[in-house]
Amino acid sequence: METIEVRDLRKTYGDTHAVDGVTFTVHSGETFGIVGHNGAGKTTTVECLIGLKRPDAGTVRVLGEDPAQRRRALAQRIGAQLQDSSLPERLKVAEALRLFGRFYREPAGWREVMARWGLESLAGKAFGDLSGGQRQRLMLALALVGDPEVVVLDELTTGLDPVARRETWRLVNDLKAAGTTVVLVSHYFDEMEALCDRVAVFARGRVVAMGSPGEIIARTGTASLEEAYFALEGAGR
Repeated sequence: METIEVRDLRKTYGDTHAVDGVTFTVHSGETFGIVGHNGAGKTTTVECLIGLKRPDAGTVRVLGEDPAQRRRALAQRIGAQLQDSSLPERLKVAEALRLFGRFYREPAGWREVMARWGLESLAGKAFGDLSGGQRQRLMLALALVGDPEVVVLDELTTGLDPVARRETWRLVNDLKAAGTTVVLVSHYFDEMEALCDRVAVFARGRVVAMGSPGEIIARTGTASLEEAYFALEGAGR
């Protein structure tokens, strides 16, 4: 059974077709990328995956369950770091990990998570005093404190400097090495090339290509995934 199955997903807002007939599957243990420019339908798709939005049509199954119907049950099995996630400025790192751990029936130990993601030296530091890279490391740790089977990471490295961005890539690769199923959402094409086993390229609410980054690049006769995107996006106009 696939970990995630999406069939003919559709979601509209007024006259805008945010997601227009999207279909893809995610295999167990793979890092799957959803890539495209802003407004392509990526975040709406993710919100349907984790039960924050109900599709207008189509089917979504995550770990065999319908997120729209079984959101609470799936929340125990899915970790998510969404775009623009934040915390109260005065909340300390260790306090945040303990707090989030209480939401799960069988959480990973918060001390273990803190050690795994290099947060021990920041335990007593307030969220408002963390650097951009440290904040992202904490948000990733919070997505993992429930010891999830699936992790969804939306625009994880937006706003980070190059050093913090590469450090975040290393953390994602650590998840992959541990066999965790990861859905990575980004508008950074180099990130998708570096991290993902397969990607779904989104444009105007539709999937215009799917496969490994190398397959998509070869199929379009381009030199990079970003060049492939522009070739595909232009062909679809």
